[in-house]
Amino acid sequence: MSEQQERAADAPEHGTGRLYGVGLGPGDPSLMTVRAVEVITGADVVAYHSAQHGRSIARAIAERHLRPDHIEERLVYPVTTESTDHPGGYRGAMEDFYAEAAARLAAHLDAGRTVAVLAEGDPLFYGSYMHMHKRLADRYPTEVIPGVTSVSAAAARTGSPLVEAEEVLTILPGTLPEEELAARLAGTDSAAVLKLGRTFPTVRRALERSGRLAEARYVERATMGAERTAALADVDPDSVPYFSMALVPSRIGAQRPDPAAGEARRAAEPAPSDGLATGDEPVAGGEVVVVGLGPAGPMWLTPEARGALAAVDDLVGYTTYLDRVPVRPGQRRHASDNKVEAVRAEFALDLARRGRRVAVVSSGDPGVFAMATAVLEAASVAPYREVPVRVLPGMTAAHAAAARAGAPLGHDYAVVSLSDRLKPWEVIAERLHAAAAADLVLALYNPGSRSRVWQVGKARELLLEHRAPDTPVVLGRDVGGPEESVRIVRLADLDPEQVDMRTILLVGSSQTRAVRRGDGTEVVWTPRRYPPQ
Repeated sequence: MSEQQERAADAPEHGTGRLYGVGLGPGDPSLMTVRAVEVITGADVVAYHSAQHGRSIARAIAERHLRPDHIEERLVYPVTTESTDHPGGYRGAMEDFYAEAAARLAAHLDAGRTVAVLAEGDPLFYGSYMHMHKRLADRYPTEVIPGVTSVSAAAARTGSPLVEAEEVLTILPGTLPEEELAARLAGTDSAAVLKLGRTFPTVRRALERSGRLAEARYVERATMGAERTAALADVDPDSVPYFSMALVPSRIGAQRPDPAAGEARRAAEPAPSDGLATGDEPVAGGEVVVVGLGPAGPMWLTPEARGALAAVDDLVGYTTYLDRVPVRPGQRRHASDNKVEAVRAEFALDLARRGRRVAVVSSGDPGVFAMATAVLEAASVAPYREVPVRVLPGMTAAHAAAARAGAPLGHDYAVVSLSDRLKPWEVIAERLHAAAAADLVLALYNPGSRSRVWQVGKARELLLEHRAPDTPVVLGRDVGGPEESVRIVRLADLDPEQVDMRTILLVGSSQTRAVRRGDGTEVVWTPRRYPPQ
């Protein structure tokens, strides 16, 4: 088929032209797709964006395919920074520009001409073409020609896999606030941060805060003549143009570049239980991070915790909690029973002394009746005083259950464990008396188990000495999990048979209210104002 015949085959229906969004790839003309070349050579009008200097990267990429009789539409941005005198500010100036540019292209389409709008990379990936697409695609026949993205090109140039297996890739604009960037970088496996230039110092700080700076690679103008790659930490901020990005590649590749060699090395290591002699120097690079998983499932996990779990070499924890952490290639998992906290803590610290990065996992928050205390206690004596230890917070069971019920913790409250495994019941009873007499809302952890069946009943009797029988009590069981149940009962009606270790109890104060709303749901809340005495 001749070029003229191809153009005829693409002839407009109903007298209008066809709109094409043409992805050109990252910069090297040889990376354009065959379809992109076909569309450009067959179009009547070729449109491309440029700054006010008139030069267009998109046109330069496609230049060899332009014909002398092509109608060229240069769409010149009115501003390239957010400084403008436009009454609507930068956004207003750009909206006016896009509307005017779309009108110019619509005039060609109405005249029956085919219009190819050139776009670096992929047209719908942070591309200017999308603004034309949103304004014209519902009115004219349209086709989008995908292109190789700058992210793919940058990864190819660094030679580092972006994602592997179940890893997650996050793509971020460098224009986000530093706090947001740091949180998202901490919580993902791999990342690409685009639009650097003047945002580079912010992006670099975010990478450092999230613990990802050492992994990050810098790629400038991938596949173009002035291409540059480097470790991002070594890049001079004053040398960074807009067309550059930060890449945080696959952690799997970084942790285990040679699986066979890694297995051989691990086989040669002594078992962790062999221990190091007390006088031995710990191996540099090891650390223990105690991670709060929240009450249940990934929705309750903080970005910081998610990132830490992905970055470590070893995971240590109670089997039930460890099963909530995704399996990642190269990581070792050490599961144990729930009643060996001290042994688990020393085991993790011993691994860290050998240079391993270790996460000790806890449900909820690790500092609330959980593993942080056990790890810090062991880390405060020889031979573990020099092992770095961090504690990452998590959503507590009390806060999760309170949110499901309303706001029962809206005023002062106390947190008490009903377990007498580590402290005598007399101490628990004394604390319940004191908190109840002070009219505090109570969050009661570890209320019962198969071996502890009487504590809830005793606690109810004690609390009824200070609280009215109709005091609201929230029973939150498996909050966030598949068997979640949240019920509200009167204190006098609290049935110990309906309480187990997966349940947390929130007992209201004299001011706590249970209210049935118009939709039939019952909510519990404690006023923030307390009546004068």
